[in-house]
Amino acid sequence: MKTIINTNNAPAPIGPYSQAVNANGLLFVSGQIPMNPVNGEIVNTGITDEAVQVMENLKAILTEAGSSFDQIIKTTLFLTDMQTFNQVNEVYGSYFTANFPARETVQVSALPKNVNVEISVIALNS
Repeated sequence: MKTIINTNNAPAPIGPYSQAVNANGLLFVSGQIPMNPVNGEIVNTGITDEAVQVMENLKAILTEAGSSFDQIIKTTLFLTDMQTFNQVNEVYGSYFTANFPARETVQVSALPKNVNVEISVIALNS
């Protein structure tokens, strides 16, 4: 069984996908970009601000689904410039306390809306 998760506290999908899908206790959260869910504007005031907005978007979806950062088991970070890794990693790390999830970080040539960072997660959601 799968359940679609959507919240107004995170950006609406910009294509034919859901913010997240709960399937048998696993929550698959679509990649989040630094889009402000209130006005739909892209946060482009620096990579740190972008990373914070992405993490806040993820937090809103996790909360709506009844999950949390403590329940994340896998993340994927997409960066357009690996030189921003340290700044993004610092923000990312501030959302976790222990038992960190598995992760990979990849550099890509471009992301939707020409943003610099996108993060997707898989979490437990019982």
